[in-house]
Amino acid sequence: MNGADGTSHARAEDHGAYAALGRAGLDRSGQAEAFDAIGDRYDEAFPHKEGQIAAGVWLAEQLPPGARVLDLACGTGTPTARQLTESGLKVTGVDLSSGMIELARENVPKADFHTLDIADVESAGLGPFDGAAAFFALLMLPRAEIPVALRMLHGLLRPGAPLVLSMVEADVDDFSIPFLGNTIRVSGYLREDLHRVVTDAGFEIAGEDSYAYAPATTDVPPEIQIFLHCRKRS
Repeated sequence: MNGADGTSHARAEDHGAYAALGRAGLDRSGQAEAFDAIGDRYDEAFPHKEGQIAAGVWLAEQLPPGARVLDLACGTGTPTARQLTESGLKVTGVDLSSGMIELARENVPKADFHTLDIADVESAGLGPFDGAAAFFALLMLPRAEIPVALRMLHGLLRPGAPLVLSMVEADVDDFSIPFLGNTIRVSGYLREDLHRVVTDAGFEIAGEDSYAYAPATTDVPPEIQIFLHCRKRS
């Protein structure tokens, strides 16, 4: 797979957390294409991101100026990559959708963005990082892959590094839903199950917020969004 800079990245199954999963079993069909088509309509449909912004504030407060932060599934770069960059942090954003990455580069020119599958992040040589944000990144993965992605993040972070992540509270696994005129596949956990998966991956949970959220212009019903403030255990 080629990165946004045109260089070839080694396959993730060669090493790291994804080694035991097997890249051949991962199905991303339709996911990137859906978000390429959605483009900046995503920000129009989800204009109110209080939970994400609040979690971004917490993350920025944990880190000194110049610290390196990963924004996993960065989307259009707003609000998180922009927020963290304006806080004096060095942000690296990755997303499966090349269309989203193009928008992110326009929105946040001071950050560094790469078109990458989550399974290829650890082999791309981007880390280590002093902190990370994964807002709704895990939502787009089948449940069998979510613990692997969390272990990948654990491996990319320095000891004690903060991590903020969000999920929709739902008992679903790789479930197809209509989304802004497209179809995407999502997974979720009930709250206690999410806590268990995160702690089993080597993180302690330092705080939690939840929000009832109704998108502005989409056929997706209201949802409960969970935001976890975490820290890597050494």
